Parts: sequence; structure tokens; C-alpha cells
Amino acid sequence: MPRHFLTGAELSPGQLASILDRALALKQAPADSRALEGRSVALLFEQPSTRTRTSSESGVFELGGHPMVLRANELQLTRGESVRDTALVFSRHVAAIGLRTSSDERLEELAEHATVPVVNLLSPLHHPCQALADLMTLREAFGAIEGRRLAYVGDGNNVARSLAIAGALAGVEVAIAAPDGYQLPEAHGAQLTSDPAEAVAGADAVYTDVWVSMSDSEDEAAARREALDPYRLDDALLDRAAPGAIALHCLPAHPGEEITESVLYGDRQRIWDQAENRRHVFKALLESLVAG
Repeated sequence: MPRHFLTGAELSPGQLASILDRALALKQAPADSRALEGRSVALLFEQPSTRTRTSSESGVFELGGHPMVLRANELQLTRGESVRDTALVFSRHVAAIGLRTSSDERLEELAEHATVPVVNLLSPLHHPCQALADLMTLREAFGAIEGRRLAYVGDGNNVARSLAIAGALAGVEVAIAAPDGYQLPEAHGAQLTSDPAEAVAGADAVYTDVWVSMSDSEDEAAARREALDPYRLDDALLDRAAPGAIALHCLPAHPGEEITESVLYGDRQRIWDQAENRRHVFKALLESLVAG
């Protein structure tokens, strides 16, 4: 296994498949592993979190470990202590470090100096743990996923990038539909288009994410809503996908914007399975990183 998990590209196809297999097994038997018995994992959150916080904290606990949940403003980082020194201190006390951050540079610096595994819980460019949960959800829905098609519609953000990276490793065909100015600058193996109908044609899953982030100004939010309005995941768009296609969303959701309420809470979604699966893949990932 790689030393760190920052983008998802650190994994080989075989390693990714093994993590998904293990996550599915741990979902059936959540108490089956005590890989972190008597050990702690530092979980550092620079931003508010619901799914990442609950899944990682409960996951460490289920592995027999102590989740050391920390806010950046609780540490000496806010008083000028370096990321390097923080990494060196953490490494003397914990088995692994998880970081949800607003800076990919800070994440990379932490990983450079830590002597224990560092896991990206979310950064501006990547959301690799989410992508693992997404692939696990596809496995639950369809069994073998190689050759399946996943369409992402909306903002070409960190989630879209991680889906492209993980999908390529898993043999999943990923198509990303986004308007000009909101598309990924690099395909990472995905098909890039500005046409939602083209992206979802033949898709086994249709995926979306929020249009507006907490850091967007009112003017930026208005511009985003206008540009992304044709990319809403509704029943009509889902009907263009393959028969039996499922809707996915990494949450939080804003019904009426990027997804309709009828899809978000309807019979064709696996969104709440996705949210639960964050815990199981995090456990499987931690097992492999700490053991490796």
C-alpha cells in the first residue's frame, strides 16, 4: 500500500479493488476488525463537516481506536507553528492523520513531513474518500463495475476530479458534463462534455454535487446558479440514462438547485447508501494504510 492517500492516484487497480472488497465485508460485519486497538488517529478539520466527521470518527472507533478530533483553531497552527512541526509532533502520538483542509499545499506539506499515513478527508482539488464510497455504492447496486458508465453533471469540482481518477482505476467509464468555465481543466481519463444529455446517455449512475460553496460571494453564487441551471439532476435527465440507472449525490444537497426533491428522496437514488458507505471505505482504507 502507498504511504499516504492524498488524491486516490496512489492506488493500483488491485489495491483499489481490495479496499472495496474489504469495505463491503466490513459493512456486513462492522465489528470484525480491531486494527486500531489501543491506538489513536488524529482527525484535523479546518472546515465544518457532517459526513466526513461522522464517518471518520465512528470508523476509527469501530476499528478499536481513539478518534482524536481536532479543529485548526485548537492547535498552535493558528499561532504560527509550522505544518512541518505539527506533522512531526502528531507522528509521535498517532497511527494516522486525516485532514480536511482548504489548502492542497498544506496537505502535501503535512504528508511530506509526517512519518505516519496521511489521509485527505477533503481538499480543494480532491475528495478521494468520497470517490471510494461512490465506487462501493456502485458495487452494491450492480455487482461488478468494470465497464459501467457513471455520468457526473454540474460543477467540475474536486468530487468530479476524484471520480475521474478512481473511475479510471476501477475500469468505470466516467463522463463529466459541465458548462464552459466550470469544467475540469484535465480529463484524468474521463470524457468531458458540455452536454448533460450526452453524458448521461447509457449511464448506469447519474451524479451531481452542490453548485454554490460556502466561500462564494452573492454575485458568484448567482452566476453559478445561472450557468449550472441546465445541469440539474431531475427525473427527466435520469430518464435519459440506462434502464435501472441510479442517482448519486455526495451531499449536502440543495433540493431545487442541483437536484430535485423527487430524485433526492425517490426510489431511484442510492444517496443515503453513499453517505453510510463513507464509514466502511474509510475503515478499509485505514486498515490497509496502517497495516502496510
